[in-house]
Amino acid sequence: MRIITGRYGRRKLLTNPCQITRPITDRVKESLFEYILDEVVEARVADIFAGTGTLGLEALSRGAHSVVFFEKDRKAAELLRKNVASLKCQDETLCWQTDVTLTSFRPKNVDGFLPYSLVFFDPPYKMVPDIQNGSPLYKSLERLARPDVTADDTLMLFRTPQRSIFEIPEYWKCERTVDYSTMEVHWLRKVASKQIADKADETDADALPESETAQAVRPNAEIDDSSSDTGDET
Repeated sequence: MRIITGRYGRRKLLTNPCQITRPITDRVKESLFEYILDEVVEARVADIFAGTGTLGLEALSRGAHSVVFFEKDRKAAELLRKNVASLKCQDETLCWQTDVTLTSFRPKNVDGFLPYSLVFFDPPYKMVPDIQNGSPLYKSLERLARPDVTADDTLMLFRTPQRSIFEIPEYWKCERTVDYSTMEVHWLRKVASKQIADKADETDADALPESETAQAVRPNAEIDDSSSDTGDET
């Protein structure tokens, strides 16, 4: 696995030999970033279910302002920190080993990293069918829409298995879905309205423990026949 282009172009990244994560192939990643080229520059990125950081680090290489990585798995988080250290980009990144179903998405004492304007949301495939109204990951998507977490008009790229059935909160509008062989990537745009701020207060985000801290290391799919995803499912 490598970074394709930008200031870290062609630099190799460590990946998890246990295949806990599902890394995106270079061809799919290149196609994906061509679509979002204008969204990446100066973006404040949240890479959620980050694995070893391939998407967030690619965004940083292409001009993103900063990246906060969210990854619960101990081995993946360890390799992620090593990738960040290898690229010497600690000042622009934060690696948060935390549970996405519980986190507030608001790391403390990190000025300038929020609100996010670009989100990669890449849950394990087996979790996707469970994203239904009221489920833990559904509530996580609600918390992500809070105005102190994501900016107005934030773009979220949400990767799922092909033909998955799930629900998303009304705060996110699906603009397009691109089919890459065995997977789909959904373009979700945050709906900017006062309603988000009002309803977000009804979620359980404020019930999160105050001690939560970051572990920092400073509808019809469009078909893209040019790429295929060969990553393993979790």
